[in-house]
Amino acid sequence: MLRKRGSVIFCGTFLFITWNAILVLLLWGRPPSGQPEEPGGGEVKVGVRPTNDVVGDVLRMADAFEAELERQKKILVDIQYHQSLWDPSNKDRPKVVFPSQPVIPILVIACNRVTVRRCLDKLLEHRPSAELYPIIVSQDCGHAETAEVIKSYGNKVTHLKQPDLSDIPVQPGHKKFQGYYKISRHYRWALNQVFKTLSHSSVVIVEDDLEVAPDFFEYFRALLPLLQSDPSLWCVSAWNDNGRDGFVDPGKANLLYRTDFFPGLGWMVRKEVWEELEPKWPASFWDDWMRQPEQRRNRVCIRPEISRTLTFGRQGVSLGQFYDKYLRYIKLNTEFVPFTKIDLSYLKEEIYRENFKKEVYSAPVVTYEDVKQGKLQGQGPYRLQYSSKDSFKVMAKNLGVMDDLKSGVPRAGYRGVVSFMSRGRRIYLAPPPGWTKYDTTWS
Repeated sequence: MLRKRGSVIFCGTFLFITWNAILVLLLWGRPPSGQPEEPGGGEVKVGVRPTNDVVGDVLRMADAFEAELERQKKILVDIQYHQSLWDPSNKDRPKVVFPSQPVIPILVIACNRVTVRRCLDKLLEHRPSAELYPIIVSQDCGHAETAEVIKSYGNKVTHLKQPDLSDIPVQPGHKKFQGYYKISRHYRWALNQVFKTLSHSSVVIVEDDLEVAPDFFEYFRALLPLLQSDPSLWCVSAWNDNGRDGFVDPGKANLLYRTDFFPGLGWMVRKEVWEELEPKWPASFWDDWMRQPEQRRNRVCIRPEISRTLTFGRQGVSLGQFYDKYLRYIKLNTEFVPFTKIDLSYLKEEIYRENFKKEVYSAPVVTYEDVKQGKLQGQGPYRLQYSSKDSFKVMAKNLGVMDDLKSGVPRAGYRGVVSFMSRGRRIYLAPPPGWTKYDTTWS
């Protein structure tokens, strides 16, 4: 029975090819539309005969071939469909139905670093689906060598080029910050391309000097529904500012936090938030602008215990600020965490806030000296209390935690609390109980 069916399929394919060969010969030999054939007269609806009008001949032939080949294509598809039904291995196999999932594009901000290859290689290595995670590389600067690197990936990425490469007029004291002005202009243009031109509803922004973790895509996929449903959230970040090796719990790769500080460095934002920010987008220093109360509006971001991005770009407009002391030591997660299978409802505002306050303020208070000298007993957690800007900065700096504040908000902080590990024990560097708001003069 199967042998007969195979013969039928073979014959069908043979007839398909033969028919098209005969069709080409017939179409070539027929007269133009509306002219009689030789001999016998009569009209034909479609025909192509060589004339002195070469272009016209080609166009008429193309029209005729296109119509007929479309019909023949349908026949071939039917043959292939029936072949799949007759294949014994497919007889009892259930049809696979792919659920509809939102597309999350990855926007890579590039300029003049040929090392963008490292960033793109890791994105492509870990990307589970080209359809669900299209990679868009937006390049500023007009750097030819970097453009060639991006071009070498072919249709694996979409290469956009920021058209305005002109210098930006700045006040005399800001000439050395020209690069920051151009970066801000580029971000605005690139995000408009993603949201307005390409009509995406969300995006993950990655700079060209970032390497991503194996579960980078899984992380953002799992958190998108929360970002969409919780109005107290305005971004999801892959970055922990205090995520250096020794300052995070290696056994808690699945642990996530809410943070009042905008981390950046691999972050997801929704179209609605961009529509709010774009009309007032700043001319420069866009990331610090995002950390101002007027933009944050008491909203928070999600960030991980262990970073899902790692920066390898010491050279840039910031001239390696923080890189040698902090950024180069950030621990990149290597364990794949199936976030889409984990209940993340603990991150919702009401649940998280109450549980976090209880955890922090029920922890025993310890002194800075005890933490610094390793005199703590037990597993923790412990609370180390600060009462002023200066006390925070002194303790943070001496314990190896980033001590700068933006509009009063410490890096990775939530309700004034910074969580980190010290000698294997959890420490909460926290303000006194009853904290209500940030003091913007602490900057």
